[in-house]
Amino acid sequence: MTPPAHRDDDARALQVMQRGGGSRLIALRIVIILVLLMAAQAHDGSLHALSHWFILGLYAVGAAWFGWRESQRRPLTAAHAWTGTGLNAVLAVYVIVEHMMAGGGNGEGADTVSRLPAFLLLLQTGLTMQVSHTVLFCGIVTGSWVAALLAGFAFPGLFPGFDADFMIQVIGLATFVATGLLVVDGVARLRRAVERTLVVERERSHLARFVPGPVARDIAQDLADDALGLHRRHACLLILDIRGFSSLSQRHPPEVMVAALMAVRGEAQAAVTAQGGIVDKYIGDAVLAQFITGTPEAQARAAATCALDIQARLARVNGEREAAGLFPIRTATALHAGNLLVGVFDDGVRAEYTVLGPAMNTLARIEARTKAADLAIAASPEIVALLGGPQGAPFRMRAVPGTACEGQGDLYALDPARQAASVSSPEREPAA
Repeated sequence: MTPPAHRDDDARALQVMQRGGGSRLIALRIVIILVLLMAAQAHDGSLHALSHWFILGLYAVGAAWFGWRESQRRPLTAAHAWTGTGLNAVLAVYVIVEHMMAGGGNGEGADTVSRLPAFLLLLQTGLTMQVSHTVLFCGIVTGSWVAALLAGFAFPGLFPGFDADFMIQVIGLATFVATGLLVVDGVARLRRAVERTLVVERERSHLARFVPGPVARDIAQDLADDALGLHRRHACLLILDIRGFSSLSQRHPPEVMVAALMAVRGEAQAAVTAQGGIVDKYIGDAVLAQFITGTPEAQARAAATCALDIQARLARVNGEREAAGLFPIRTATALHAGNLLVGVFDDGVRAEYTVLGPAMNTLARIEARTKAADLAIAASPEIVALLGGPQGAPFRMRAVPGTACEGQGDLYALDPARQAASVSSPEREPAA
């Protein structure tokens, strides 16, 4: 089942590709009418064929009607579009067959004039940017052309001068088939390119609320590379939780608690965005963020810098809250890293951009250990390794004995007061 958000991609791609094409189509129709007039004046018998003038008049009326619809920016219905394609094919076939029945070429360019409408109408159909319509046009013209040649063999008297004209018609048919394949391939490639661009833009718009512009583009590009919008990649995770939120909620009015919660979310959002990360979701009084762009080392530096920045921001917030006589906000932040499944999880009803994997389960356990050890910021051994180890990291950190659990090593506490003076942001981190 195609997700609802994806169902209109074809229509949107068609609108984008056809935009501004109305004047080109009108110009082509005028050229085709002029070519038919030339064919009517060619000395191959068509001058005396009433049907030729009837077909020419019918096409001119149709061209005027289509041109009027386009000038009014009134889109054609599917039935009208298919009918127009069929009529174009019938017109191309009619001019070719009429020329053959009139006795073929006479050395004055009549052969070229008789085949030119087929190529021009092929181009016109291709400009509609609809692969199925272009394939239908090529199929009708090619099949009818082959059937006319076979009829010439079966009924020699049907086409005067058929033997002399046969090779010329075969060359014309082969040229048309080759041109048709090129046009169909070109239209298909263009549609795929536009549709992929639309997918990227759709994903970027979905992420724009939580992701800074350049990062949104990078992530959206990754999502567009996979048909499901999901793929595996390394990520560093940050989860922040307000300490004692439940007990505080029992002692303070809801309005006060909501204001405190929004303050934390706002500062966390600003800090995460500043480091090129994504606020994955808000879970009650917790904030889950992910850092998935750049090298794993750049992700870890961004996550650690973000955690320290949040603490600094909340210290300023608490200063303002103390002046207003409000309780201070205390938080616990846990950091972890690992390979995860990243992307938009869409069940057809609701789409959510998030991460899944064992590292998420480990993060939850690290958060619990962080609270139990009464730490403001705790990093897993995986984060510390990416930062260059306890001695080589750009942050001052210390191991916290007794915090090991389930095969995990001891946690490391990051000290906001002893942060290195200068830390590079992930956008400036050199690629590996």
